Amino acid sequence: MPPRAAGQPAYPSSGGPGTPVRQSASSRREAPVREEASSEVPPPRGGGRVYGKARSGSGPVKPLNAPPAPPGDSGGRGDGSASRMPGWRPKRPGRLIVRILAGLVVVLLVLAVGGYFMVNSRLTKIAALTDYEGRPADTPGTNWLLVGSDSRAGLTAAQRKKLATGKAVGRRTDTMMLLHIPEGDGRPTLVSLPRDSYVPIDGHGSNKLNAAYAFEGGQQLLPKTVEQVTGLRLDHYMEIGFGGFVGIVDAIGGVEIDVKQAIKDPKAGINLKKGLQTMDGGTALGYVRTRATGAIPDLDRTQRQRQFFSAVVKKAASPGVLINPFTSVPLALSAADSVSVGEETGAFDLLSLGLAMGGNPVTTVVPIGSLPTIDGQSVVKWDREKALRMFEALAQDKPVPKDALGK
Repeated sequence: MPPRAAGQPAYPSSGGPGTPVRQSASSRREAPVREEASSEVPPPRGGGRVYGKARSGSGPVKPLNAPPAPPGDSGGRGDGSASRMPGWRPKRPGRLIVRILAGLVVVLLVLAVGGYFMVNSRLTKIAALTDYEGRPADTPGTNWLLVGSDSRAGLTAAQRKKLATGKAVGRRTDTMMLLHIPEGDGRPTLVSLPRDSYVPIDGHGSNKLNAAYAFEGGQQLLPKTVEQVTGLRLDHYMEIGFGGFVGIVDAIGGVEIDVKQAIKDPKAGINLKKGLQTMDGGTALGYVRTRATGAIPDLDRTQRQRQFFSAVVKKAASPGVLINPFTSVPLALSAADSVSVGEETGAFDLLSLGLAMGGNPVTTVVPIGSLPTIDGQSVVKWDREKALRMFEALAQDKPVPKDALGK
C-alpha cells in the first residue's frame, strides 16, 4: 500500500470522495472526546448532578429553602421522590381548632334540641287557665302564678316520716306567688299572696284564697280568683308538690340560705342555727313550711318562701349548673317530672322563668291592711288602696311604687 499522505484517512472509504469515514472501535477510543453541551444527551427528569455527583431518583430537585416534611411523611410519592412543589405551606393549626369548635357547637345544638323535646314530653299539662266572661284583657309583660301545694303524691311512708310532712290526704296550697316579668330590661317583681288572704271567690262568697284551690275545680278556680282580685291576666301557671320540691333542690346540690334566726320546729323536721348555710331538699322544705317564728307566722313564712324561691331559681339558672351536664340533666328531668304547668307552657317558658329569676327580682308581698277574725277564722285583709296601685303598675309594665310595696 502506498504511503498515506498527510491529512488523508488511514483507511479509505469505498464511498468515494465526500463520503464520511468510519472509524473502528479502537480508533474511536483513542480519539479525543469533545465535550460540547449540544451533543450531550439530557439527563432523565429529576436526575442530573448534585454537587458534581449523579443523583438518584426521577423527582424534581427539592429547593434548598423547602420547609421540613411533617412527621411520618416521606416527602415523596412513595418512591422516595419529593412531592412538594415550591410555595407549599403546612396546614394552619387554627383551621383544626375551628373545625373542632364547629363540631362541638353541632353536638350541643343536637343535645339542646333533643333535651327540649324530652323535657317537653315529660311535663304534666293541665287546663289551669281558661277563658270566662269578664276575664282581664292581656297586658304588657308576662305574668306567672306559682303554686306550691302540700301534696304528698309520690312520697313513700318512710319519706313522709323523714320529711315530717304528715299523713294528710288531698292537696292544699301552702304557697302562692305572682311573678311579673317585664318586656324590657326592668327587674321582675315577685309578689307573695298570703294563703289566708280574705277575697271573693266566684260561686263561694268570700273566703281564704287557698280555699279556692280546695274547692271543686280548684286548679281552674284559683287562677281565676287571682285574676279577678288583681286585675292581671295570667299567662302561665306552674304548680309543684312536696316531693318535687325536694327533688329539685337536691338536683342542684342544695341551696344556700341566710337564716335570720335560729329555728327549732319538730313539726317541720328542722333544727337550724342562725347564719348562712347550705340546705338539702328536706331541710329546705321544713324551712319554708315552718310557722314557728314571728308574731304573724303566716307572713313570716311568705318571706322565707320568697327568699328560698329566689335562691333556688337563681342557682338553677347559674352557668355552673346549666353548662354542667351532671347537674343540668338531673335538674331538667326532676323539674319535668315534678311540676304541673298550664297547657300553654313549655320547656322554653320554664327556662325564661329561671333566667328572669336570676336577674335579681324585686320580692314583696301584697300590702296588708288588717288581720281580723271572721267566722272564727284569722284572715288577712289587703290594704285595698295600696294593693290596687301595686297591680295597676304591674298591668302597665311599670315598677311598683315604693310606698305600695308590702313589708
